[in-house]
Amino acid sequence: MARCAICDKAAHFGIKVSHSHRRSNKMWKSNIKSVRVKVNGASKKMYVCTSCLRSGKVERA
Repeated sequence: MARCAICDKAAHFGIKVSHSHRRSNKMWKSNIKSVRVKVNGASKKMYVCTSCLRSGKVERA
């Protein structure tokens, strides 16, 4: 679910480092929205990231 249907962007992982340099796992989630999109003239519900919405790669229904 947490993956863009257009650009395939998803969550990515790294390491959080505290001030005392203790390290733990961290996850960054991409900003995914559930929107109605026009696909071949028909309306379809998709999960799209906000960068695809702002750039105009998708037309809202």
